[in-house]
Amino acid sequence: MAQNCNRFYSDPVTSPDAVAAATARLATALESRVPCPPVRDLIGTDDLPAAYAVQQGLVRRRLDGGATVVGRKIGATSKAVQDQLGVDQPDFGYLLSDMDVSGQSPISMRPLLQPRVEGEVAFRLGADLDLAEPTLDEVRAAVEVALPALEIVDSRIEAWDITFTDTVADNASSGLFVVGTDGRSLDELSPVDVTMSLTVNGEERSSGTGAACLGDPLEALRWLAVQCHRFGDPLRAGQVVLSGALGPFVPFSSGDEVVASISGFAPLAVSFEEQG
Repeated sequence: MAQNCNRFYSDPVTSPDAVAAATARLATALESRVPCPPVRDLIGTDDLPAAYAVQQGLVRRRLDGGATVVGRKIGATSKAVQDQLGVDQPDFGYLLSDMDVSGQSPISMRPLLQPRVEGEVAFRLGADLDLAEPTLDEVRAAVEVALPALEIVDSRIEAWDITFTDTVADNASSGLFVVGTDGRSLDELSPVDVTMSLTVNGEERSSGTGAACLGDPLEALRWLAVQCHRFGDPLRAGQVVLSGALGPFVPFSSGDEVVASISGFAPLAVSFEEQG
């Protein structure tokens, strides 16, 4: 994990005290499961260095608590999700070991505040991606396998009342994630061509295509590789990357069954419960 956001951005305009206050506000919401007011009153709406500094502070707290970094997520890659969030560009956050609920059934909603779910293509890397401007071929060569995934996005901020800096600060509105075991090599599957249908209790609630994810999930991965290299914390072999939603995210409740059917993969089904 990069030691500070200045490797990627210029120095934050926001004061260190305000960054610390925003970090503490979000950390308290996460620990108490009580949503908090937005943090833009502390870090503004344009100071991305401050937003990523808050994100790093939150992640560092969790690493100090025993979690480990297992990958990254790309957020707001589709126009549908950008419209839902009221933002106009992608962002990225960290995937931590305590967010991975793959293979668990049912999944406990206890850590979550106001979750939504979305279907994605995930990539597991077989090689480092530590290049300033990788080509698409270099990105493809670094991918070991593509996998179906569900991301349970969440916001520590009341009523999802977020601007871009709010969601960046909140680790890109991350919650939990599920990665399937039915992997495909990129010789077997073209991520840009996939179609996705997401059902909740048998009713389709979201749909989309690979092209909805920054034009191609591999282009989203390339974008992320560039950002992470600039950030000083490049993508590494063995990490998992959630490349971004293929359609709108949707709410769900305890007791629901969610199934993502992404062409080329076996359906990925999960259920949820309040305790566990």
